[in-house]
Amino acid sequence: NPNKYLTKRDKIYLHLCYVLLGVVIVMIIVPLAYVLIASFMDPVQLANAGITFDFRKWSLDGYRRVIHDNMIWRGFFNSIVYSVGFTFISVLTTIMAAYPLSRKDFKGRRFFNTVYMITMFFGGGLMPTYLTIQDLGMINTPWALILPNAVNVWNIILARTYYTSLPGELHEAAELDGCNDSQYFFRIMFPVCMPIVMVLILYQFVAQWNGYFDAMIYLEDEKLQPLQLVIRSLLIQNTPRPGMVSDAASVAMQAKISQLLKYSTIIISSVPLFVMYPFFAKYFEKGIMIGSVKG
Repeated sequence: NPNKYLTKRDKIYLHLCYVLLGVVIVMIIVPLAYVLIASFMDPVQLANAGITFDFRKWSLDGYRRVIHDNMIWRGFFNSIVYSVGFTFISVLTTIMAAYPLSRKDFKGRRFFNTVYMITMFFGGGLMPTYLTIQDLGMINTPWALILPNAVNVWNIILARTYYTSLPGELHEAAELDGCNDSQYFFRIMFPVCMPIVMVLILYQFVAQWNGYFDAMIYLEDEKLQPLQLVIRSLLIQNTPRPGMVSDAASVAMQAKISQLLKYSTIIISSVPLFVMYPFFAKYFEKGIMIGSVKG
């Protein structure tokens, strides 16, 4: 039993960690549960009486209105395209940039590591970035969301650290078998490094899926807007799509429906992330721990 080696102070510290972890879990679960339940409830009853588990008073009206809105589906499709494209390019460039930086025989390794580190702390800012993207002709195109932030230095550091944790004998054996660097990277290292690759995929997909600021700055065409901009109009600007409230007879009814749509849209926009995570969970702990601590 590992606990028999713990001192009294260790046990107290461990129990405090459990309590803190429990508090954090509650802080995460309670808001999620509230939003989920509120998406089925009448906003007036929710404001006056709070949450009820009387299922007879629940309704799917919010989901029905969201699902039948074309702009929601267009935004959903755009977000999928942007997130998948961004993730593919970002992860590919990250793992390929990290590989030479992990090789001790790479000349200029220290110089490029320093250059990458500098870019983590210093940047041109919004206006120079906007002018650069404008000069490249990417304004009001999907490339404005996919290319500029595709290379993430922190992710390169994670991947580089993971590569350095691999045994050097692996490369030596590949060289004896006649593998060049490209063959060694794609045929041997890539399958072995699948945990860190999955972590990077999850990181980048979630970051792009939740992002809306770049789209708000660079996209002018409403048809190119991602789902998060549509949600922003509901949550912050409180302006639902006209088709969502077209059957509302009064301003009060429109306000009521608008409140209901907020919760329903949040739940629908979170579905891809809930679906993805179980497939990546088995890689997540191994990838993130080795990539961030070892080396």
